[in-house]
Amino acid sequence: MPLADWLADALKDSLHMLPFLFFIFVVIEVIEYFYSNKMTKFAKYSGKAGPLAGSLAASFPQCGFSVIASTLYTKKLITKGTLLAVYLSTSDEAIPVILSEPSKLYLVVPLLLTKIIIAIIAGYAIDFIIDQTKNNNSLNDTVEDTEDEQGCCKHHINKPRKRDLIFHPVEHTFNVFIFILIITIGINYLVFKIGGEENLGQYFLHDSVLQPVITAIVGLIPNCAVSIAITLMYLKGALGFGSVIAGLCSSAGLGILVLFKKNDSLKDTLKIIFILLFVSIFSGILIQAIYN
Repeated sequence: MPLADWLADALKDSLHMLPFLFFIFVVIEVIEYFYSNKMTKFAKYSGKAGPLAGSLAASFPQCGFSVIASTLYTKKLITKGTLLAVYLSTSDEAIPVILSEPSKLYLVVPLLLTKIIIAIIAGYAIDFIIDQTKNNNSLNDTVEDTEDEQGCCKHHINKPRKRDLIFHPVEHTFNVFIFILIITIGINYLVFKIGGEENLGQYFLHDSVLQPVITAIVGLIPNCAVSIAITLMYLKGALGFGSVIAGLCSSAGLGILVLFKKNDSLKDTLKIIFILLFVSIFSGILIQAIYN
C-alpha cells in the first residue's frame, strides 16, 4: 500500500464515521438533558439493588456518570460495590465508535451484556465481602456537590443547558473525530509496515494471556482516547474479545480522577483501583479462554 493510500484511507474512514457520530451524540445529549438527574437518583436510592442499578445506568453511553458515582461514593451515599459496578459497566466512547460503523452494529449487544453481567456479579460480590454502612447525608448536599462536576468537554453534568443540546454534541463529535483520525492513522501506518491487517494480531500478542492484562492496565488511563483506541484496535482485529472487555471494564473515564481528588483515603482509592484492575484482567482472561 503506497504511503498516500494509507493516509487517504485513514481520512476517508474517519470522515465516514463523522455523521453517525454526530447523530449518536445528539441522541445521547437529548437523553442526558431529560434523564441525567433521574439516573443519578435511581443509582443513589436503589439500596441493595445498587450494583444492578449502577451497572444498568452506566451502560448507557452518557458523559460523566462515573464522575457522579465517584462523588456519591466519597459522600458515602453508594457502596463500594455500586461504584465498581458503575466503573466496570461504563464504556466511555466505545459504543458511539462502534455505532458509527453500521457494519459492526452486531457487536454492541454482546459487548454491553458482557460488561453489565461482569459489573453486576462483581458489584454484589464486593458488597457481600465488604460490610459497609452509608451515612444519612441529605439529598440537597449531594445534588449541590455533583452539580459542580464537569464531563469530558468541561460541561456541567447535572446542570445541562438547552444550548448544550447542539454545542456539546458538536464539540464531542469533533474531539472524538480527531482522536479517531489520529489513532486510525497510527493503525494504518502499522498495517502498512507489517503488510496487512491479518498480521495485526500477532504483533499485539493475540491469543496470549498477556494481551488482556496489558489492555486492562492501559484502560486505567483516564482519557477517552484510550477507550477509542481499544475499540478501534478490536474492530481492526488486533485485539480479541476478552482483551477489549478487559480494557473497557477498567476504563472508568474521569471517575478515577475524581476519586483521587475527593476520596479522603488514598488507601481506599488504591484498593478500588486494584479491585477494578483485578476484575477486568480476570474477566478478560476467562473470556479469552472460553473463546479459544
